[in-house]
Amino acid sequence: MEISVLIGIAQIFVSVLLIIVVLLQNSTAGAGEVFGGGDSSGVPNTRRGAEKQLLKITVVLAIIFAFLPIISLLGL
Repeated sequence: MEISVLIGIAQIFVSVLLIIVVLLQNSTAGAGEVFGGGDSSGVPNTRRGAEKQLLKITVVLAIIFAFLPIISLLGL
């Protein structure tokens, strides 16, 4: 099997995982806050536990997703 086929399969796999992880994240900004309403106390929200782990996984998957096409172009 060629390396370009394997990279293509890896891109599909990583993209599906990235979509799932992003959808699992619990957003603290409700619909009212998005449009300017909601709680405007200005208190920053810190991520803890599973939310922090999901953020780390999202960043790692996004980096892998960004580098796969570069590797494909270089033909490594």
